[in-house]
Amino acid sequence: MAQIQFSRGIDEEVIPDVRLTRSRDGSNGTATFYFQNPKALSNSNTESITGMYLIDEEGEISTREVKAKFINGQPEAIEATYLIKSVEQWDRFMRFMERYAEEHGLGFTKS
Repeated sequence: MAQIQFSRGIDEEVIPDVRLTRSRDGSNGTATFYFQNPKALSNSNTESITGMYLIDEEGEISTREVKAKFINGQPEAIEATYLIKSVEQWDRFMRFMERYAEEHGLGFTKS
């Protein structure tokens, strides 16, 4: 079970576009998630967005760097950034992403 949540206990159904960057020495990196029309911004959702939580059997990875994008005053997308500050965090993040990708049918493209 690998899920992404913006409010604890409510799984996000929209599959994000994820972009990764990593320093040459592997000591740090950034994961940027982009959710187009996510459930968390729908009119039927009454929960507050408190962060982005990546949850799997190992535990939880979280970030508070979450921004909503609005077009003509209407919520359109969410962009969340997770800063990776060590090789251990990178490895943990990649294990989560492998589980999430497998469960949601995602692929990996190296640029």
